[in-house]
Amino acid sequence: MSFNLTNFATTASTGEPKRTKVLVLGSGPAGLTAALYAARAELEPVVLTGSELGGQAALTFTIENYPGFPDGVGGSELGELIQKQAEKFGAVVEFDTANSVDLLQRPYRVTTDNGEYLADTLIIATGARPNHLEIPGESTLTGRGVSYCATCDGWFFKEKKVAVVGGGDSALEEALFLTRFASQVTIIHRRDSLRAGKVLQSRAFSNPKINFIWNSQVTDVLGDDKVTHLNLKNTLTGEKSTQEFDGLFIFIGHIPNTQLFKGQLEMDEMGYIKSNAFMETNLPGVYVAGEVTDSHFRQVVTSAGMGASAAIQVTQFLEKEAVEA
Repeated sequence: MSFNLTNFATTASTGEPKRTKVLVLGSGPAGLTAALYAARAELEPVVLTGSELGGQAALTFTIENYPGFPDGVGGSELGELIQKQAEKFGAVVEFDTANSVDLLQRPYRVTTDNGEYLADTLIIATGARPNHLEIPGESTLTGRGVSYCATCDGWFFKEKKVAVVGGGDSALEEALFLTRFASQVTIIHRRDSLRAGKVLQSRAFSNPKINFIWNSQVTDVLGDDKVTHLNLKNTLTGEKSTQEFDGLFIFIGHIPNTQLFKGQLEMDEMGYIKSNAFMETNLPGVYVAGEVTDSHFRQVVTSAGMGASAAIQVTQFLEKEAVEA
């Protein structure tokens, strides 16, 4: 990731909370787009970047399905561009992380590494993180053959051999998508049966490009500057093997970054914040955008659209309050 930290402001704690009309939590496409729209409405939004600058999108080497970039755009570069555009209209992007929130009353109190904020409205765009295998080589080769998004990175594996880890709907959907590009897609599953729906299973089993390695798990990702091999271990016999692959796609679920809001905002059984079509939560003035509420699409363009929608609703919410005051 190549975010230029000189673009970020940092606010030292003065002991007094900083009051803001709109506080955006998260600096991915949803958060930064929300800041852009709120800034153009002259609401002077403040964005707290969190620890992942640019969100999950920044981990993608090249995004080729974002409108307006026919030659593709780097994930971190796209984040920088949206940030600059938001700052042009008055948004303040601070390199800071929220570590607790108090949503019992407005203004909402957010405590960060550098101080405290009192926010009239909140736009939560903290995203979700894919579950990792937590094995050697996985993190160092992320973006160099290890991926968590076939839609984002599948094109780079034309006529390549790739492995897919997982046995649910997402794993099979992504594996089927990868057959458009890869010469061979091998699904590696730790059991001898899949959890995915029968229709997806039927499509996968009948696809000549897809094969399966059952009762196995990946233990190591090998390669210097890109993925070249995977170490496997049979879950029944313990037998170990090394196989050649050009890429590893991991689809074992996502975890929404909603820990801060548990017990304060309504969530579904998977931990995603519930919202309606207007990005509204169960609390007045608290809105959500992107993968923190979206367990289905998980695309940069849809997250950005949600960010725009949330900011438009925030604008209308504050305008209505001003009229009624």
